[in-house]
Amino acid sequence: MPDSMNMFRLMGLPSFREGDDLAQNIIDTLTTQNQTLVAGDILVIAQKVVSKSEGAFAYLDDITPSEEAIELAKTVNKDPRKVEVILSQSNRIVRAMKRPDQEEGVLIAEHKNGYICANAAVDESNADHPGQLILLPDDPDKSARLLCHKLEAHFGCDLGVIISDTFGRPWRLGQTNVAIGLANVPGVMHMLGELDAYGRPLSVTAPAFADEVAAASGLLMEKSAKSPVIIFRGLSWSKTDSSSRDLIRAHNEDLFR
Repeated sequence: MPDSMNMFRLMGLPSFREGDDLAQNIIDTLTTQNQTLVAGDILVIAQKVVSKSEGAFAYLDDITPSEEAIELAKTVNKDPRKVEVILSQSNRIVRAMKRPDQEEGVLIAEHKNGYICANAAVDESNADHPGQLILLPDDPDKSARLLCHKLEAHFGCDLGVIISDTFGRPWRLGQTNVAIGLANVPGVMHMLGELDAYGRPLSVTAPAFADEVAAASGLLMEKSAKSPVIIFRGLSWSKTDSSSRDLIRAHNEDLFR
């Protein structure tokens, strides 16, 4: 474990639109600033810019809500068209709730990729047009791998990429960044058999490495999307064939389902 590491924003990136080459923009921005990437660097990239460059959008004017969406919308006081989009991105709705002090309630959903999150991560913040909804990338792991491959090919070294999004937490207040897409970076570091400070073998310790890195990136990653790429240097990790699904608890181990 290193004694220290560095993390820094990649400043100067443009606003992203559908079809933009995100990896090439990162390369060009680093080159313009006389910077480079070195072996072992991990880039945490905000989901919003990945979704925008991939065109992961829905438009309210194009949506006809189903009866299910209309009824659910009444419960949470949401636009039924937005609820329809949330349903389209979900395996199931876990909870629908609106407190008396809320203008609009929340739908806790199991996203089709397995994450449990508010509104199936369907979001209007930082959208370019009224009525535009930003969705998660269809396959965030694939997106991370494609970005990582192009960056590695250019810089000639092993790198890691984490695509992050901001999720709430069921038992604690506030939101934090989590890993929803991985390339090379281990989701979980299994420490079974290693020794604790007193020489006793560890039996269940498994740090969520990718989530810890993603969460740390939130200290520099502005929610305005002006700093969507954070670079970590000096972390100790080993390249692995990872997936964000490594971080999702199996149904048969979920005590609250």
